[in-house]
Amino acid sequence: MQKPAVTLMVKAARAAGNVLLRHMHRLDALNVVEKDRQDYASEVDEEAEKVVIRELKRAHPDYAFLGEETGASGGSGYNQRFTWVIDPLDGTSNYLRGFPHFCVSIALVENGEPVHGVIFDPIRNDLFTASKGSGTQLNGKRVRVAERKDIGGSVILTGFAPRERSRAGAQLRTIDNLLLEAEDIRRTGSAALDLAYVACGRSDAYFEAGVKPWDIAAGALMVREAGGKVCDFRGRGTGPMDARGTAPRAVVAGNLKICDQLQKKIVDTGYAAAFD
Repeated sequence: MQKPAVTLMVKAARAAGNVLLRHMHRLDALNVVEKDRQDYASEVDEEAEKVVIRELKRAHPDYAFLGEETGASGGSGYNQRFTWVIDPLDGTSNYLRGFPHFCVSIALVENGEPVHGVIFDPIRNDLFTASKGSGTQLNGKRVRVAERKDIGGSVILTGFAPRERSRAGAQLRTIDNLLLEAEDIRRTGSAALDLAYVACGRSDAYFEAGVKPWDIAAGALMVREAGGKVCDFRGRGTGPMDARGTAPRAVVAGNLKICDQLQKKIVDTGYAAAFD
């Protein structure tokens, strides 16, 4: 049975998804802001985030918020331990070009650890949900990570975050090495969906640097609840997913065997050392 918090998050995610779909016919008219080099936001991101916050506040007005567009806010007394972590449009660059691969990502984080997560793809009407200790579901059906035992023949997802372009050479060396064994390396443009796809077995593994809590909080929970592993480039934990951990971070995800193999490749090719 779906947890009450997840039911609330699904409602908020679907409302935000409707905002994204409603504006797709007028992309050329949107007001777009370059937040950082090659890192964009639009009025749609802001409107979708406001819709999510409004829905969540109705049920828990005293919980804190950490949103990609609005930053950290709220939280009082005992409920400072709970934070809604929101990416109203993960895959903004895709969205602004009419490339149909983006999502809404919402996580409820308790003391830095995700306990509930929702990722909604409004184009495909794919709804990924997870709760700590209760597994991961896709459209109401339980899912698991892929069973592939090694990198050979695997499909691995990655991303090239704008804030990490100075280390792109090290990343490309890793990709070059992986392609000697893997079937393919793919870059989709949405970290949240990448993690959701690992959780449901559509991809075998994922790695990326430069991501932030709103990119990965919900997806990391989904991978773990689907039987997988999520760590940083040195095999350590991913750190707090609330306002204490807003610095860019590196992440590796997959089933237990492939995640360990991929993480070792990242070390052996020197990519991990680029962050030391």
